[in-house]
Formats: sequence, C-alpha cells, structure tokens
Amino acid sequence: MLSFGIIFLGLTILLYVFSPLVMWQIYIVPIFASQNITTSIPRNEIVNQGSNDSITNKDYTDAKNWFPYFNPSQALEKPKVSSYTLSIPKIRIKDAYVSTIDLDLAKHLVNYQGTSIPGEFGNAVIFGHSTLPQLYNPKDYKTIFANIHKLQIGDSIYSNVNGVTYLHKIFNITVVNPNNASAFEQNYDNSYLTLVTCTPPGTVWKRLVVKARLSVI
Repeated sequence: MLSFGIIFLGLTILLYVFSPLVMWQIYIVPIFASQNITTSIPRNEIVNQGSNDSITNKDYTDAKNWFPYFNPSQALEKPKVSSYTLSIPKIRIKDAYVSTIDLDLAKHLVNYQGTSIPGEFGNAVIFGHSTLPQLYNPKDYKTIFANIHKLQIGDSIYSNVNGVTYLHKIFNITVVNPNNASAFEQNYDNSYLTLVTCTPPGTVWKRLVVKARLSVI
C-alpha cells in the first residue's frame, strides 16, 4: 500500500511538472508551426548584436542573459523616464511596474536598455518572467508573464507613462531561439511595444515575442 502511494505521488508530480509542456506541444506549437521569425516590423534598424555567451548556467532574473548574442550599443541615450506601468486586462495584469534603468526581473518588468518607451516612435521591448501556468500570480514578478501565451492578435496592452495612457494592439506573435535578437528591431514610423518571455512556460528553451502597435483609445 505504501509503495502504491509513493508511485501515485511520483506520477502526480510528473504530471504537474510536464503537463504544461505537453499542452504546449498539442495546442500552441501548431499555431507557431513555422519557427522562422515573421517580422511585421521592417528591419530598418537593429540596435546592435554581439556576444557569444552560452545560455546555460545563467541567472535569468537578469534580463541581459536572455539573449546571449545581443549587446545594446554603448552610446545610448538615457531614458526620459525611470519607470512606467503596464496593464494587460486579458491576463489580469494591472499597473505592473516597468523599470527603464535596471535589469532585475525579480523586482519588476524591464524596458530593455537601448529600446524606445511607449508613446515614442520606435519599439519598447519589455521583458517579464514566466513559469508554470499553475504558479501564475499577476502580482508576482517572477511569474507575471506565465500566461502571455494566451494573448491573441487584436488584444490590448495599456501603458501609463508620466500620467498619459497609451493603447497598443497586438498584431504579431512568434517564437524564436535565444540567438535570434529580432525582438529588438527598431522602426520609427510608429510607436511599437514588444513583450518577451521564456517559453514553453517553466523553461528557458525559447523566447515568446508578442508585438503590438499604438492604437487610438
């Protein structure tokens, strides 16, 4: 009887851990059948690339470790604001704190250095942690992006910068490898916003990239 209980407990733990990966393969991967990046934002400019660091044995609470082949330009303008807030109603994220001046994802979302901020021409690239969907808590910055795989084309993302609210509508969703830095591409014909997190949920294998364009509120 005891051995049966141990086996049952072991199977329950395995199911709990691996079920998100199985569901990802069955329901979500077909949506992204082509793993080639589909760049709806033209490749007018990419901030800068370099570095050959391995993606293994990295501290993923530090945003700079997410794309080992990317380094921002050293000649960067200081951001005009040190922080702003982000809200995504569909996944219950409300007024999440976004820092433009540091890379600590355990404490807040990160607007990556060298990219724009919402409301300005260019592409604001925002990093957030994900984890197993069962652990999702929209108030915990270590799990805050666990459900962004549920977002769809046309969904809304709100940002508030210096008291001004901006609405961005999602127009493109892709999955890329960590050596693909296309999420950082800058195009200055409009204000763009890009969400980035690790995927499948609970792993660091790939990057889920959700792109949105400024819309009228």
